[in-house]
Amino acid sequence: MQLQLVVVETGQSWRRALLRMVWDPKGAIGHSDYGSFERQGSSSNPEEDSQHPQLRAGASLPLSPLHSQQATTSNMSDTDLIQRQPLLPLPAKNGHHITVEYEEDGEDHSEDEGRSGVKANGVVKINIPKTEREEQRYPKEKWKTLMAFLCVFFGTLMSVASLSLVHEKVPDKETYPPLPDIFFEFFPQVDWALDVSEIIIMVSSNVTFLIILFHKHRYIVFRRMFLIIALLYLMRSVTMYVTVLPMSSTTYYCSPKANVTTPWLLTKRVWQLMSGFGLSINGKHTYCGDFIFSGHTVVLTLCYLLINEYSPDSPKRLFQLLSWTSFIASTTAVFMVLLSRGHYTIDVVIAYFATTRTFWIYHTLANNASLKKPGPHNYLARAWWFPIFRYFEGNVGVKVPRQHEWPLPWPRRFLHKPPNRNS
Repeated sequence: MQLQLVVVETGQSWRRALLRMVWDPKGAIGHSDYGSFERQGSSSNPEEDSQHPQLRAGASLPLSPLHSQQATTSNMSDTDLIQRQPLLPLPAKNGHHITVEYEEDGEDHSEDEGRSGVKANGVVKINIPKTEREEQRYPKEKWKTLMAFLCVFFGTLMSVASLSLVHEKVPDKETYPPLPDIFFEFFPQVDWALDVSEIIIMVSSNVTFLIILFHKHRYIVFRRMFLIIALLYLMRSVTMYVTVLPMSSTTYYCSPKANVTTPWLLTKRVWQLMSGFGLSINGKHTYCGDFIFSGHTVVLTLCYLLINEYSPDSPKRLFQLLSWTSFIASTTAVFMVLLSRGHYTIDVVIAYFATTRTFWIYHTLANNASLKKPGPHNYLARAWWFPIFRYFEGNVGVKVPRQHEWPLPWPRRFLHKPPNRNS
């Protein structure tokens, strides 16, 4: 919608006509918003009678049916006149009045778009941006969320398939000792620390899932989480396969090597690893060689970033405490991974940088509409996954707010919304 202010010049005849129509004071009995149509007697102001001889004493107009008796006469200022005539334009000090005109949405003003100010014909134009519905700014696009879930399934499948192949290439730990690591020099190995780390992973994952589930725009947030995990696991499947490191732990159990890789053996290993969700606490993760980079660190870091980004704003202290608790828990779990010799320190460092940079670059692109278009100055658009990102985030125009709601259609009392007091 566009607002236009038009300045129009008027003469004395317009003011005289109004003086004839509106003469009663505001306190007169039977006064209406459009004034009285009768005046009897002489005015208390002789100057006005001399200026308007047609309204002098003895000249009367028919009485309006809205009045039950004659109205008294008095002086009327310009302010009183304006208040008595609310539908008339406002007079300015220089004898002009301002007319406000609105242009409806849908009119073609592409040539004037983005321009405002006083034009040569006296029109004052003020551009008002069009309001967008919430459904347009935050589209659910459930099919895209389903496709993002398929992407994370494919990324996880590639990661465990890579591990199934790497298991055959891992150097014998009896022949090749662990590589020198600065963390290993200061802290002794603790085998049960890996179980503690994986318990923290399960708790953090469930808390993150609940926060996203109760988010008002949960489909968008789930879509982003799935895509980021898919990107990280695809990169991990490559780095894990190209460089195979010796075992970092001398006590971790590894399944015997088959010395041959067949499709059936690969499928069996993939199913075993995926059924255990990549955790060793349930006894399914018995294949070795998944070092660069740490999958445990990826999950822990991503859980903290999602909680910190999408947790509610209020009550502020409660969710600030939740964010700090997630940070401390993730840091403790990573420390436990290193303490159990589940990974080298380089695995954790690379996983931290890969996760945080992918998360921050993705959200920087998502929260800035100008960065969603490739151009000579948008170097972020040169990422290999930018076309995938553009497809999934192309219709999300602005930053996703921290709004949460009850996700289920029952019970109904949780779905009740308080009335809008600002309407």
